[in-house]
Amino acid sequence: MQLISSRYRVLGAGIASLLLVMGLARFAYTPLLPLMQRQAGLGIAEAGWLAAINYAGYLTGALIASCINDIVLKDRLYRFGMVLAVLSTAMMGMTTDPVIWAVSRYLAGLSSAAGMLLGTALILNWLLRHEFRTELGVHFSGVGLGIAASAAAIEMMNRGQVDWSAQWYVLASIGCLLLVPALAWLPAPDRGVVTRSGKPMRDAPPRPLFLRIFMLSYFCAGAGYVVSATFVVAIIDRLPGMHGDGTYIFLVIGLSAAPGCVLWDLVARRMGELNALILATILQIFGILLPVIGHGLTPALGGAILFGGTFAGSVSLVLTMVGRYYPTRPAKLMGKMTISYGLAQIIAPALTGSLAVRLGGYAAGLYFAAVAMVIGVLLLLLLRLLETGARRPIEADLA
Repeated sequence: MQLISSRYRVLGAGIASLLLVMGLARFAYTPLLPLMQRQAGLGIAEAGWLAAINYAGYLTGALIASCINDIVLKDRLYRFGMVLAVLSTAMMGMTTDPVIWAVSRYLAGLSSAAGMLLGTALILNWLLRHEFRTELGVHFSGVGLGIAASAAAIEMMNRGQVDWSAQWYVLASIGCLLLVPALAWLPAPDRGVVTRSGKPMRDAPPRPLFLRIFMLSYFCAGAGYVVSATFVVAIIDRLPGMHGDGTYIFLVIGLSAAPGCVLWDLVARRMGELNALILATILQIFGILLPVIGHGLTPALGGAILFGGTFAGSVSLVLTMVGRYYPTRPAKLMGKMTISYGLAQIIAPALTGSLAVRLGGYAAGLYFAAVAMVIGVLLLLLLRLLETGARRPIEADLA
């Protein structure tokens, strides 16, 4: 009974960490973007570059995670990243200097990697070691809850006419509260390579070709996800008759993402993780396109539900697969996968910002994102053909 209680505390630490690093340090920028453009003089192209810099920080964190084998060092960097998330959030409200904003977004990216990669790896290792299901849907519900919480908080502050700078400080204060469970509820790591009952934890990765295609498909997923995640509020606010509705749409995305992560775990139990990932990616394409091919609030809400209900679930499925391939050191391949995801998230926001300047809006970016996701689906279908391929020793794959 005590072990089950410990499981909930560990998962609670993961949820709190993702609320902090994703909901506040990362995603609060999206609903605050229109207000910062009105009050702080943030330009369209600059907004895209700040998003790209955030993902450069995330990519740096992924590179660090891919090079670390010591689980104790991973734990220390995770805890440092939680504190960094609060500091980087507060930095955004301190000035209108774009250099300081850029530094803040870079540090927020580092903290996001600490929560998404190191925190997830630590939690997955704990679940494997204690012989629980390795499904990460509950853990990743923190992403959706974080989106919803940041959107709700910002909407309430907007109604109260709180200026953009004060809003960042309020969010940083909330982050201080989230630090407590994120740090206190995650136990110290164990360097052992056996489970609680004494079973050995062995890595069983797929072929190198499978991994290369898997990384490329994840690159496409990163491009598809980041455009909507970064610009959806600004996109919705610019649609005819929908000014001011962008924050509500962002809230719906978050509310859909939280249960969506758990739902995709259940789908994966019935049809397998890769098949579930293919289905989630197809649905996400429709979620990306609905706001621009439809007209009015209903298509926007439908797109938000589809996008929110699939993007975090897809990440959860990918990292769950990685954890099963490498149970003794999941963060190593998680880092490599996220390098692919992160590269896309540097390129796509900057490209979207440039397209918005030339074409007068962000809609072209959504079409670009949808095309990237279609390519991703084709790559996943190719993976399906390779899925039954023979395994090979981990030393060759991680060399």
